[in-house]
Amino acid sequence: MSAGSPSLLARLRETIRAVHDDGRGWTLLAVAGGWFFLLGLRFVVPALLPAITQDFPVSNATAGAAITLLWVTYAMVQFPAGALVDRLGERRLLVASVVLAATGLVGYALSPTFTIFLVATAAFGLGSGLYGPPRGTVLSRTFPDRDGVAFGVVLASGSLGAAALPVLATWLTGTAGWRSAIAVTIPGFLLVAVALRRAVPGRSSTSTAEERVAADGGAAGARTKAAAVVDAVRSRRVGLAVLAATLMLFIFQGLTAFFTTYLVTAKGLSAGTAGTLFGLLFVSGAVWQSVGGGLADRFGHGPVLAAIALSGAVPLAVLPFVSGTLALAGVAVLLGVRLSMGPISNAYVVSLLPQSVRGTTWGLLRTGFFTVGAFGSTVVGAMADRALFAEAFFLLAVLSVLAGIVYLFLPPRELPQEPSR
Repeated sequence: MSAGSPSLLARLRETIRAVHDDGRGWTLLAVAGGWFFLLGLRFVVPALLPAITQDFPVSNATAGAAITLLWVTYAMVQFPAGALVDRLGERRLLVASVVLAATGLVGYALSPTFTIFLVATAAFGLGSGLYGPPRGTVLSRTFPDRDGVAFGVVLASGSLGAAALPVLATWLTGTAGWRSAIAVTIPGFLLVAVALRRAVPGRSSTSTAEERVAADGGAAGARTKAAAVVDAVRSRRVGLAVLAATLMLFIFQGLTAFFTTYLVTAKGLSAGTAGTLFGLLFVSGAVWQSVGGGLADRFGHGPVLAAIALSGAVPLAVLPFVSGTLALAGVAVLLGVRLSMGPISNAYVVSLLPQSVRGTTWGLLRTGFFTVGAFGSTVVGAMADRALFAEAFFLLAVLSVLAGIVYLFLPPRELPQEPSR
């Protein structure tokens, strides 16, 4: 303990020094703030499903399809957003993402029918989808020496948003209604847009010129870029990591879309208590995300990801058999551990992609695994309508075991060698 503590304190002092010396910390803070609101609001809607379905009487399958719509629209924009990173740079896309997402929230607040609610859902999904690829590339570019830590901080901030905002929205819904509970976050989105505009650095003129040549190089340049993307995607390391991440995202969508509903309908908890336990899941996730990168650096990405997936099957399997607020809170804490796979998996994959096509390839990969993963909520909702809620969690547990097995075969990462220019 004594040997490890000075090292930890030294790294903390080094990080604080970097904030004051070169301003990178302000970039990290702005990007983290954007993810706090974007991810938090994405889980406010599932948390408020009991109240929303009272206004718009729909089945669990339809409600689950609405959550799937949010994530499919999020996934659809990943590839074009990644390509735009290589052309426009991260700052413009990050600001546009937050502003468009705020527009979707206005639609939520004003939606008189479920159809308008779905349109607002699509708008918010598209807006939040613009954030992922530039977030990943700006962190990898700005923090090349500690990308795992940077990813961990940003994703942990998102987990804190997912922990705090659904709880606050759930309690506010009881007095002001779910529309007002969503609307009060809009000013926060606008403030983050200003912070991103000021804190995220633009790309250097040399880098921009090179990327413009790659983007506008005509047919030959397009073929060269496409070949580089295909080569990156076909990598065994990338393929295994994406396969396992897809399974984990499918589980995550199915779990988070209906966790609150399940606690209310099957466990008899109040909406406020269920929302609090939902938030507790993300508090646990934020804690584990903040240390996940360090564990991966020490023990290897594959072993740590495998441990997360395999151990994460246990709380999924036991959830149907647990009752009582305290016991369910314990299960929520254990379920939150699986959120730590995000920064580890992201850092692993992004670092393997060639810099010249990193944004495009990362966007393409994210479109793929988020599109497939988005249907987790539809599957769980359909099973719930057939009184198979418990069986749905058993299915998610089995998929978690499969993901863990895939992660066991994940090779150590080897950073790509860029061709000399």
